[in-house]
Amino acid sequence: MPRLSPLPPETTPALKEHFDFFLGTLGFTPNSVLTMQRKPKLVQAFAQLNGAVMDPDGEVDLGFRRLIGHVVSKVSGCLYCQAHTLLGAKNFGISEAKLADVWTYASSPHYSERERIALDFALAAASQPNAVDDEQFAQLRKHWSEGEIVELLGVVAMFAFLNRWNDTMATPLEAAPTEVAVQTLGAQGWTAGKHSS
Repeated sequence: MPRLSPLPPETTPALKEHFDFFLGTLGFTPNSVLTMQRKPKLVQAFAQLNGAVMDPDGEVDLGFRRLIGHVVSKVSGCLYCQAHTLLGAKNFGISEAKLADVWTYASSPHYSERERIALDFALAAASQPNAVDDEQFAQLRKHWSEGEIVELLGVVAMFAFLNRWNDTMATPLEAAPTEVAVQTLGAQGWTAGKHSS
């Protein structure tokens, strides 16, 4: 049960363009944003941050950016964001095989060395305390440009915010991300937990 219920989108008509932003990537306005609308400036700021972090003109593949968000959300334990990032990755062309192996990417034949290094970096950056060290960062620089590294860390940082928000609010999970997460990782133990609608 949500700690604060999402409000209907029509509650704040001035935010319609921000709500509609998510229709292109998810197909719906997320309950997290519908809860945030109690403070419209927060929705505006978050939509701007999300637009920058997930910029289609960026260097890092949009689907892979969602996988970065997924492993960050796994570290924090946010089941809501885990489901959303799987849906987003699928929507941006990540294969079913790759999605199914996201928790075992380190040994999966579906992930390249370059991708594994980025996912390792994301896990370390999302850890508390931060576990990125100079050696790991040097390894990352061998495979990713400075611009790409900034994009990767932008995803990590944005999901730190989202993970705290959604886990604290017990944001109810929508049907589409729930379906993808259950289908992809249900056999490996994923459930919606407190985010069940």
